Amino acid sequence: QVQLVESGGGLVQAGGSLRLSCAASGRTLSSYIMGWFRQAPGKEREFVAAIMWSGGSTYYADSVKGRFTISRDNAKNTVYLQMNSLKPEDTAVYYCAAGSRYSGTVYHAWDYDYWGQGTQVTVSS
Repeated sequence: QVQLVESGGGLVQAGGSLRLSCAASGRTLSSYIMGWFRQAPGKEREFVAAIMWSGGSTYYADSVKGRFTISRDNAKNTVYLQMNSLKPEDTAVYYCAAGSRYSGTVYHAWDYDYWGQGTQVTVSS
């Protein structure tokens, strides 16, 4: 079992920044994929970014590329999502996820086994 706890959400004006954190515990994550997804009201959950715990390869949705950065701190077992130049359309509940095996993709919810409880990000115009 892997437990994931997100933090760092909040209310920010358009153009501002937030950094989300995802603290992981329960198992060694060296072979895991770590991802961030988001879900806005009335919409499906969508992929935002992912990072391979080993090697550090990163992946981004086109909608956040150049604005968001995913990173990890091995010593703290924590994954971060730095969000800059935020837009009102970034408003959503953001979820951290962990996948125990790499099946060739990182973009789908079914690539992940464990999920955090979510943290609200609201961007005002």
